[in-house]
This record gives sequence, C-alpha cells and structure tokens, in this order.
Amino acid sequence: MDTTYPLSGRSFVVTGVSRRKGIGHAVAARLADLGAGLFLHHYAPHDEEQPWGADRLEDVVDSVGARLRGGASLAHGSVDLAEDDGAERLIELAGASLGHLDGLICNHARSGGDGTLDEITGEALDAHWRVNTRSTILATRFFADQHDGREGGRVIWMTSGQVAGPMPSEIAYAASKAALAGLTASVADRLIERRIVLNTVNPGPVNTGYLDPDTADRPLETLQAVLAHFPGGRFGEPDDPARLIAWLVSDEGRWMVGQVLSSEGGFRRW
Repeated sequence: MDTTYPLSGRSFVVTGVSRRKGIGHAVAARLADLGAGLFLHHYAPHDEEQPWGADRLEDVVDSVGARLRGGASLAHGSVDLAEDDGAERLIELAGASLGHLDGLICNHARSGGDGTLDEITGEALDAHWRVNTRSTILATRFFADQHDGREGGRVIWMTSGQVAGPMPSEIAYAASKAALAGLTASVADRLIERRIVLNTVNPGPVNTGYLDPDTADRPLETLQAVLAHFPGGRFGEPDDPARLIAWLVSDEGRWMVGQVLSSEGGFRRW
C-alpha cells in the first residue's frame, strides 16, 4: 500500500457516476487523486431520458481510472436504486468488488416527472422518494452493517438547499431531498457510535448540463435569472462541491459530524 496519498488503502462507493459532467464524476476523480479505491455506481437509463443525455460508460470509467494513484482499485456497476433491493445490491456488489468499504457518497438523484403543488401526483412523490430518500437511507444502513468499527468510516448525503428557499415547481424532488437534510442529525448520532461520520452537502445550483441552454430542462430566462444571483458571475461547477466532499471524507474532516453544509459560492436566493 502506497501511503503517499491521504486516502490510500481506503475504498469508497460513489453513486450517480454516469456522466463526466456530473458531480459524481467530479467527486470520484477527486478521491482517485487522493489514492482511494473506488466503486462507481451508475444507471444510464435515467440519464438517457434527460435533455442532457448519457455518456458512454466506458468513457466515464476510463476518465476516473486515469486519476487512480498508488495501485488503487476501480470497479463499477449498474443498479436501479428505485428497486426494492437496489440499495442492498449496491453495497453487496461494491463489497464483492473491493472488500471492506470505508465510505459511501450518495450522489444519485432522480430528475424529471415533477411539478407544482397543483400538478403533483402520488406517483411522482413515490418515485422521487424511492430513489432520492429511501435508497440513500437503506444504502447507509447496509454500508454501516459491513463496517467493522475501524476509524475513518464516512458517509455523505446530498441535499439541494430546500430549507433555504422555495422550489415551487419541484415539489417531489424538494420533499425527497429535504427529508435527508432533516434526518442528518438523527442518523449521524447513531453512526458516530460505530466510528462512521455522516454529513450532508448542499451544492447549490451546479451546472451538470441542466443549466446549459442547449440541454437545459427549463426556459432560458430562468437560467439567466438564476445566474444573476451568483455574485461571481458563474454557476457552480461539479468540482466545487467535490472539493468539500473530498475534505469531509479525509482525516482532515473528521471533526465535522452531522452537519448540513452549503457550498454555494455566495448564491443569493432573493
């Protein structure tokens, strides 16, 4: 084992690594730079249905693989986290590939099929809940079950700032992600007894393709209005939250426990 890199000898699962422009890819690349072994979860059928489309998975995996350090391992697999046993299969597959797992970054999310309060349906609420919330909670449980109490256990959840301002046209998404923010302290309190640190990150508006005019899922005037709220004159980029997440899962971040952290570049909501 090469100890030159701070995450050498540790293995992490990163979910939602289906596109090179996504936050999951940026996180995986950062962890690879630090010497971590990685299991990349992806589910391309979801991205294929979106305006921004899906990448060739070979290109995504190769891009992360080029960043590996010190002989670290890399594996990947497709799991539909909307399925009843999706979260359990995710951890089983990752463990079979890498052995003991030291960290879990739940970056996956469902997009589309949402609406305002007047439009929302029970089916949409259930669909977002299953992917964004249910699978995250269960994956965390199964990850914790395989953890043997050694130092360095890390879990990262992702929310989207719902408690900081309204998202009136995305009721199902907002509800599913706000649940994770609200549950963070309760789950972190249990996990810390098992030497696992949980924190939740709100990356703010990050351009993963949905803020590009050619592939946006919202009108151009909406994009321009959102951009005007960034004092730096640009949207967030995937590497912006990835830097924070890489710090949180390192030894440097060990004293940050049970927090919901916003990484928004000064984004002004009003």
